[in-house]
Amino acid sequence: MKITFMGAGSTVFARNVLGDCMCTPALCEAEIALYDINEERLKDSEIILGAINKNVNESRATIKTYLGVENRKEALRDADFVVNAIQVGGYDPCTITDFEIPKKYGLRQTIADTLGIGGIMRALRTIPVMEGFARDMEEVCPNTLFLNYTNPMAMLTGYMQRYTKIRTVGLCHSVQVCSEKLLEKLGMEDKLEGRRELIAGINHMGWLLELYDKDGNDLYPEIRRRAAEKNATEKHDDMVRFEYIKHLGYYCTESSEHNAEYNPLFIKSRYPEMIEKYNIPLDEYPRRCVEQIKGWEKEREDILKDGKVTHERSKEYASYIMEAVVTGNPYKIGGNVLNTGLIDNLPSDACVEVPCMVDANGINPCHVGRLPVQLAAMNMTNINVQLLTIEAAATRSKEKIYQAAMLEPHTAAELNIDDIKAMCDELIEAHGDYMSMYK
Repeated sequence: MKITFMGAGSTVFARNVLGDCMCTPALCEAEIALYDINEERLKDSEIILGAINKNVNESRATIKTYLGVENRKEALRDADFVVNAIQVGGYDPCTITDFEIPKKYGLRQTIADTLGIGGIMRALRTIPVMEGFARDMEEVCPNTLFLNYTNPMAMLTGYMQRYTKIRTVGLCHSVQVCSEKLLEKLGMEDKLEGRRELIAGINHMGWLLELYDKDGNDLYPEIRRRAAEKNATEKHDDMVRFEYIKHLGYYCTESSEHNAEYNPLFIKSRYPEMIEKYNIPLDEYPRRCVEQIKGWEKEREDILKDGKVTHERSKEYASYIMEAVVTGNPYKIGGNVLNTGLIDNLPSDACVEVPCMVDANGINPCHVGRLPVQLAAMNMTNINVQLLTIEAAATRSKEKIYQAAMLEPHTAAELNIDDIKAMCDELIEAHGDYMSMYK
């Protein structure tokens, strides 16, 4: 069995996913192919994963590295599973550009990796690279299962599902911890054990539709009461999503700093006091990048100094999916899949996040039915942008880029059409070769 990791220079994440595989009996003897275009980071990952292989796996896995586009096909050849964690353009220059140019137009962002003008640009420079992956996979591993972790999840996964022949599922960290973190924040930890939940919607805006305790009692009435009280009495880091509970009736999967920029309701230049009122961390992602880069340098030194790195299996879905496919033992995930009649009141070409059963047949999505109308409407404001961005990438159309930005909720609430088009042009120009196909 062969597992290929694209973007293996994302060392911490590669360590988690592949360390999980080494802790799994059905996967621990796999051939692991590490692929990246950054030689130094690829070497770091090889050393660290080699140490994990030795320390927790008795060196049963075989680890090989592949550097650069010229070696990409060999990294993918005969892979049973391909994990994708690339970031095209990285923090510098591309992430910085996605924040600084919109600021010139008065457009402020928090994370800018999923929606917003930043999410649009990230998708447009990443899809051509993933299209190259797909063409290689169609040639050298056509039956592989592609596990996408890269954002913007719905746009990238949706492109792969609609425009390539590769079996693809999108995976996010936020589904499996959604209800747990909510109950902890509201002091309801005693309801964690044996709880039953249903989550469905789109990535980063999947809705916690149902939550029951082990005795079958509906927890939402108490959740709504406590969430309203907490927002009214204290400042905390999840105020936007608690406002969702108050006004839409339901909680969603991804953080408040993310969701603050997925709609036109919270970041408003006309009402700057709302930033403090809802504790919204503008420019949060660049700050995190700087801290992560500094933190990684220290962690790297510590790991490489003594070689004692170890690992325990995490909650990441990837190894559990692979294990279910290999063994046939079913496992339930929240996966991003094409909406083949799964959510009745969302479009069929949307990429939706729904419960899926995984077994030897692969990913088997579950029918959810209709979302409450207000939740489907919120999802649609994001899906409109996702579908237009996918079309822009598929057709290399600058006009479709303008349209995606014009319909992006936060952007449209702040800027007029002329400024939106000018901002798009400036971003495309600033990203240079990463987006030369759209000029």
